[in-house]
Amino acid sequence: MIERVRAWIDAAERVVALTGAGISTESGIPDFRGPQGVWTRNPEAEKLATLQHYMADPEVRKLAWRSRLDSPAWRAKPNDGHLALATLERRGKLDTLITQNVDGLHQMAGSSAERVIEIHGTMREANCMACGDRTPMERVLDRVRAGEEDPPCRSCGGILKSATISFGQSLVQADLARAERAARRCDLLLAVGSTLSVFPIAGVVPVAKEAGARVVIVNAAPTQMDDLADAVLRGPIGELLPRLVTAPA
Repeated sequence: MIERVRAWIDAAERVVALTGAGISTESGIPDFRGPQGVWTRNPEAEKLATLQHYMADPEVRKLAWRSRLDSPAWRAKPNDGHLALATLERRGKLDTLITQNVDGLHQMAGSSAERVIEIHGTMREANCMACGDRTPMERVLDRVRAGEEDPPCRSCGGILKSATISFGQSLVQADLARAERAARRCDLLLAVGSTLSVFPIAGVVPVAKEAGARVVIVNAAPTQMDDLADAVLRGPIGELLPRLVTAPA
């Protein structure tokens, strides 16, 4: 099956990749809902990612800022799966990379920012909920380290939040539309490290299939769309993806 999928990728002109938490867990970033997920182990932590609680309760915000300081994502490095997708772009195959992850590891691996759609936002910037001002997250974390428990926006005094999409917060419609357009025009869609259960973005998989693209799922565990795929590869993403994207000799 590996060789067959490699041949499909070699023949493809426009590949779209959709990545989920599974590609980043191999870099040491825990997922949220898995057996060892952040919210599985501590259900109260889900409040930190719920907009209503975050905006209404200063204590929730203080806890959220402490949690951001301690996130393992700051120490994480791209793994061979991230690097493989960057290789696919360098080969001229990867048209668009849609990611459900907020860690920025795809860009660190060498994927072009203009090709990456961060459908759930990014943890690497902070956003003012009042004036919309954005600033590098590290600058705000420096203020937290210096003793500000709930640092306000320096432009307007408003509430700062990670530039990620929280529960109760709308996805960016332009990003959704761009992802759907990419899915409609691709000839192969790679779904990597996602359970394909979070909508609406999981919907790009059937969109691509209906438009005539091949669908390849690479994941450590079964997904909700395995039956729809032309090929399902089960195993460590950091081992499988490099074998798929290596250019033919």
